[in-house]
Amino acid sequence: MTFPIDIVAIDRASDVPAYRQLYEKLRAAILDGRLRGGVRIPSSRVLAMDLQISRNTVISTYDTLLSEGFLESRRGSGTFVADLPRSAERARRQAGGSKLPSLSARGRLMADQPQFGANHGQITFHPGYPDLRHFPFPVWSRLMTANVRRANQELIGYSMIDGHPELKQAIVEYLAVSRGVQCEPAQIIVVSGTQAALDLTARLLLDPGDHFWIEEPGYQGAYGAFLGAGGRPVPIPIRSDGWAFPSGPAPRLVFVTPSCQWPLTGVMQMDDRLRLLQLASEHDCWIIEDDYDSEYRFRGHAIPAMRGVDGSGRVIYIGTFAKTMFPALRIGFMVVPRALAADFTRAVNMTGQYPSLLLQLTLADFIRTGAFAAHLRRMRSLYAKRKRYFADECRRMLAPWIDLPRSEAGLQMIATLKFECDDQQLLDAALRRSVRFIPLSTLYRHTPPRQGMILGYAASDEAQIRHGLRQLRAVLQDFA
Repeated sequence: MTFPIDIVAIDRASDVPAYRQLYEKLRAAILDGRLRGGVRIPSSRVLAMDLQISRNTVISTYDTLLSEGFLESRRGSGTFVADLPRSAERARRQAGGSKLPSLSARGRLMADQPQFGANHGQITFHPGYPDLRHFPFPVWSRLMTANVRRANQELIGYSMIDGHPELKQAIVEYLAVSRGVQCEPAQIIVVSGTQAALDLTARLLLDPGDHFWIEEPGYQGAYGAFLGAGGRPVPIPIRSDGWAFPSGPAPRLVFVTPSCQWPLTGVMQMDDRLRLLQLASEHDCWIIEDDYDSEYRFRGHAIPAMRGVDGSGRVIYIGTFAKTMFPALRIGFMVVPRALAADFTRAVNMTGQYPSLLLQLTLADFIRTGAFAAHLRRMRSLYAKRKRYFADECRRMLAPWIDLPRSEAGLQMIATLKFECDDQQLLDAALRRSVRFIPLSTLYRHTPPRQGMILGYAASDEAQIRHGLRQLRAVLQDFA
């Protein structure tokens, strides 16, 4: 077989460089069998003359194909197409019509979990989304720039897997003052957000077939992480009088949001907290406390974390800076028992779920200089006013269609529907008007669902709230 020059014709009108065209055309011809093994390739000088391109371009292309095993050089004879297995050629030809291998059963389970993310241009009323316009980015930028300038090999390498020591110390001091949690820096594991913490916890503490107790309605991220680890869910119904803990089967771990229940925003009273700690002791299980929104309580004093009253060491505390800072920061943390700290560190190392050390050090500086506390004070004041305005406007504009129970914490409110309606269909209609919320029914998995909307107010100013509610009113009028 002689070399067919038309296979590698160069398109001079193309924006693709000549060397790239030549490489891709030769590679494709070899893979699909148009150039068989043993075919002699023209010398670089001859091919360059035939194609009217630089000889260096041809030499560079040949060198790349030789290094990848598509060509082989025979001393004294020239360059030839390598004799590749024909099975690879047949697989390439059949790829267009063949069916790819499926996900694993666990992968399918994880992929089927609902996903609620804020799309660009559709954050109006998206729950838990902070107002980023009020974040002091100039302060953050100065701190980050200073750290970049003095960055050393340790700061930009593979080190401090469990977290930067300065950030760990800052978190310890912050938790002691604001959440009543006493711990040591060695117990802090810094990870890339709450979901990373839940994933690690699920992998390390659950075996396939183990039961986990979880709030109903409850956080879908925790539910998905524990299911993905092979856990079997048992619901904890959330009622008007508190958490209705089940009588069995015995759990391996229990997931709760006691300081601001997601999504209903209630607070677990001390009798329920003590009862849960007693149950954990009886069942010899772990309690996972997700303290996702505790900073935003707008009446009375902050509720101490459950970890602060745990004398047994069974509570693993999870915190995040996504709501107090900005979501893309991707920094969360866990407080784990001393005996498990090394195990969690090795797991973080294996999964790569640790954030940039430059970001961690900048966050430590942000906390240490007082900028974090000042920002939090400003946002508490802003969100308290915004929450009152949002609730008043909701009741004024949407009263015929919704009930809006009062709440004293969190960056979201629950609106239950007064008429029969599929809240998922309601969301689909709202999205067409650039309004996003989470359908309440999707957070019920084992008990009859309530239809409603989880509405975030924090990211919208008064004008945006009025506009968003007008859009939502139009949707409700169409459905009612």
